[in-house]
Amino acid sequence: MISEEAYRAAKEKETEEAEALIGSIRQSADSHIKYRDLRPVTDVRHMLESSAALYADRPAFYVKDTHGAPYRAIAYKQVKRDADALGTALAAHGMREKRIAVIGENCYEWAISYLAAVCGLGVAVPLDRELSAAEVTQLLAASEAECVLFTSKYREMFLKILRAGETKLKLLVDLTGAQGDADAVPLSLLLEEGTRLLAAGSRDYLDAQILRDEMCALLFTSGTTGIAKGVMLSHKNLTAGIMAPPSVINIVESDVFFSVLPVHHCYECTCGFLIPLYRGAAVAYCEGLKYIVKNLSEARPTVLLAVPLILESLYRKIWQNVKKEGKEGLLRRVVKINAATKKIGIDLAPLFFKQIQALFGGRMKLIICGGAAIDPAILQGFKDFGVNAVQGYGLTECSPICALNPDHAGKNASAGYVLPMLPIRIADADPETGIGEICARGEHIMLGYYNDPEATGAVLSDGWFHTGDLGYLDADNYVHITGRKKNVIITKNGKNVYPEELEYHLGRIGAVADSMVWGKDSELSGEILIVASIRPDEEILKEELGEAYTDAQAERLLWEKVDEINKELAPFKQIRKIIVRKEDFEMTTGKKIKRYVEANKGNVPDTGN
Repeated sequence: MISEEAYRAAKEKETEEAEALIGSIRQSADSHIKYRDLRPVTDVRHMLESSAALYADRPAFYVKDTHGAPYRAIAYKQVKRDADALGTALAAHGMREKRIAVIGENCYEWAISYLAAVCGLGVAVPLDRELSAAEVTQLLAASEAECVLFTSKYREMFLKILRAGETKLKLLVDLTGAQGDADAVPLSLLLEEGTRLLAAGSRDYLDAQILRDEMCALLFTSGTTGIAKGVMLSHKNLTAGIMAPPSVINIVESDVFFSVLPVHHCYECTCGFLIPLYRGAAVAYCEGLKYIVKNLSEARPTVLLAVPLILESLYRKIWQNVKKEGKEGLLRRVVKINAATKKIGIDLAPLFFKQIQALFGGRMKLIICGGAAIDPAILQGFKDFGVNAVQGYGLTECSPICALNPDHAGKNASAGYVLPMLPIRIADADPETGIGEICARGEHIMLGYYNDPEATGAVLSDGWFHTGDLGYLDADNYVHITGRKKNVIITKNGKNVYPEELEYHLGRIGAVADSMVWGKDSELSGEILIVASIRPDEEILKEELGEAYTDAQAERLLWEKVDEINKELAPFKQIRKIIVRKEDFEMTTGKKIKRYVEANKGNVPDTGN
């Protein structure tokens, strides 16, 4: 805590910094920076306060009080009141300047818990709801969290963790439960307590000092390497991630974001939660993956954040249904006709594809895909149906946006356009291909890894964050990702093979549900063999081979498809072995295959070729 005079001076400087960022957006000569009616915010509390003032009576969230109930709107002014009441109550319970963990399903209670933590208490620690009790205990201990707010599903787990005494936990808050006891207090009681304290004049929470450069969120990564690192994000990081993207994506007050991705992930938290609040839009919560179509029709959202797995599944189901109805040829002809009429300014999508658009609620204007690479043909497919779809690229360490395709100038094959205020460069680029390590710089780059200066120093140098991703920039300043630096397979003659590139080609085979490409040393030939572990799509196999297909038939079909891919590849890139697996790959909670798990590879006999 600093003196009031020093604090005022600090806030004045922060205001200048935020205004400078917005000024650079408004004055940019970049033609892709199309939306410039943005406002400067210094920190998350400033964002919430200004949004509550600007959009007071507008809906900020759409929630369901019980499963299957209709959506109910919660206004911006109510969000501010609830966050202030919860923060005030937690401050009264000794949680000022503490680490506050939050875990559970996407819901309004999770949202106000996060806001209460970062807007005057200390540091929010979002936890992955799919982790085991042992993993949660480890992260609680590592983060030194003293309070955890959880949905009722996790009540018993946290009671056991508290009683075990292996963490610093002092206060448990049940977000969705009505019953309290000596160990856990219901959120409803804290909201009532905080409201009374505020009415009585308490300002401990409201007047808490918030400095833009200090950590306000601690997020633990769940990567494919098996090592979780604590990413420290500041208010400056988060607000840069909030203010920059809307310069190329048009977000307006009437927009409704559909929240389906886990909100503890930085992608959903920043882009699907904080950005809508900044722009005066609303967030509607999905009840779960199996209720996506039903909830879409109820909430009628305009923006959807998704990962490839979701979009690929939706796209595949659309075409499967069309095939069952015997209308595949008709739909393809209609797509071609509409593509032609659009060139002369006539878009027939609302007429031709009304039934498909209805699957998304009938108002969907934009889908943003992130988290992994997606087949450009699928993005184009959604565009053909009249729903704009673009890719974005980011990492937790970048809060998370690194690059984003503009909604008016998207390149399907690109991970995103490099925004002027969030610069990217390619380090150690290959002179022939231009491929090198993608490095990012800007106000959105993390403070570092928590209690890990060695890991921090390995990725932060010369003012740049080294992402570990490999790729190149095209002539228009769009970034293209070719793979992860750690995943590259280096052949005996020094050639680089990017597993992600081959997995992309495999993913375009209808009969392939998931795949992982890796390199195996052959003692017989002395070469590196490119191996593909493949989990086939059983429904597609049944369509192509019949209900009673054999394992041998499945492998033969897959080899036929792989051979077609190999014909288009340089010899050193060609897949030499395939393993057909029946069991699912072991994945991270972000649905990425764990490359370090040997069971995901399988056994390959060494035949020397």
